[in-house]
Amino acid sequence: MTATVIGLVIALFGPMLLAIAGERFISPRSPLVLHMLAMGVYLAIVASVLFIIFHYEQQSLLSIGVRPFRWQTVAWGLALAAFFMYVFAPAAYWALARFNLGGFESGLAKSAALPVWYLAVGVIFGGIAEELLYRGYAIERIATLTGNYWLAGAISVVIFGLAHVPVWGWGPALTTIVSGAVATVFYIWQRDLIAIMIAHVITDLSGIVIVPFLARMKMS
Repeated sequence: MTATVIGLVIALFGPMLLAIAGERFISPRSPLVLHMLAMGVYLAIVASVLFIIFHYEQQSLLSIGVRPFRWQTVAWGLALAAFFMYVFAPAAYWALARFNLGGFESGLAKSAALPVWYLAVGVIFGGIAEELLYRGYAIERIATLTGNYWLAGAISVVIFGLAHVPVWGWGPALTTIVSGAVATVFYIWQRDLIAIMIAHVITDLSGIVIVPFLARMKMS
């Protein structure tokens, strides 16, 4: 149990502390090596949790919702991505503007200074890592400790949203709580972490990498 508690602390608060440190010490125009160092720290966070799963808990990835490949997983991932991009995202942008909560512009401006290839790698890794830490590991282990999946999901979703505040601000972070809640309900229903990873990666690649890149190309 001690190892699981340590794993939960790392999974839930490691990315948040890294984001806070990154905002304080690394600017968008800092040398690329500093950004790569931050990604290396994030990789170490994920590796630490995986080490706890395999070595101390003596569990497999199936214990955090990573199932063997199924075409159904791909279909669910694509369906969720379509929902997030074409239903949720327009509603989120409208709500942020309607209630004057700020937008994603400042966060996107920070990423615009980074090479597109690096940004794409970061988005792919970040989407996979966030789902593994917040959806798979955190929900499953908190549920084991509390006996309640919905409480586990609520705790994970709130901390997941707070972890986005340093980079994106409070308004966009609120939208990640809502989108995280959707992903959490799906996870508790299907226990299919890879489907959510697919949806997360596709959605972020579109919103953070592809659409902004095409917009810059059009303006140049």
